[in-house]
Parts: sequence; structure tokens; C-alpha cells
Amino acid sequence: MMNITKTENLYIAATSSTPRVDFQFENHHLSLDGESYPENASSFYRPLIEQVEQYLAQLRVAEQILITEVHVSLVYFNSSSTKMLFTLFDILNKAASEGLSINFHWYADKEDDISQEFGEELHADFQALNVHHHILE
Repeated sequence: MMNITKTENLYIAATSSTPRVDFQFENHHLSLDGESYPENASSFYRPLIEQVEQYLAQLRVAEQILITEVHVSLVYFNSSSTKMLFTLFDILNKAASEGLSINFHWYADKEDDISQEFGEELHADFQALNVHHHILE
């Protein structure tokens, strides 16, 4: 796959309170997994959101049709993380509504009804995204 973006890939190892971030912009693959309850969700997520915005801006001017794959598998996330995640998802949804192709994968444990419901609500809230729900055994 050709790298048409100049956005630097971003990798942040998971901690006990923050998810692993693996944004491979050159491969059009963005991944968040783990737990998310940082002391300051805004300071953790704002730089990620800014890089995603930069990446999407570059895709908008590209003359190729590329599919961006977004994978989110969060075991736990608090309310302040939810707010920042919705900001990120809204940015992705807006880009999809403008013609970018974005596949959004939400992973939930089969025992976690709340996460499953949250994933179902994502489809209703962000209708431009191609949302896929995955139940983990």
C-alpha cells in the first residue's frame, strides 16, 4: 500500500490507565486497545486527535481511494475518556460523510453488556462510518 500521507506513525505503549495506541498512518490502520481512565483524558487524547485530523486532511486531498481501518478494543473506559473518544469518532464520521472510506471495528467482550451496547450505539450516532461489531470470547 502506498504511503500518501506525511503524518508520522504513532505508537504509545499501554499503561495501567491508558490504552495502547498504534496509529499506522502509512498503512491506514489505527488501533486503540486496553483500558482508558487517564487522570487527564484531554491531555492524553488531544494529541492523538490532532494527528488523526492531520492524517484525514491529507487523505482528503489525495486522488486515490483508500480505506482506513479503525480498531477499538477497550476493556474499560471512564466518562472523561468517553467524551474524548466521541470527539475522535465524530471527526472520523465527518470525514466519512465527506467521502473518505472508513471501516470502524468495535470489539466487546461477550460478558460485557455495557461495551456491547456502546458499540451498537456507535452505529446510530456515527452513521457515515462503516461500523463492524465484534464479540470476543
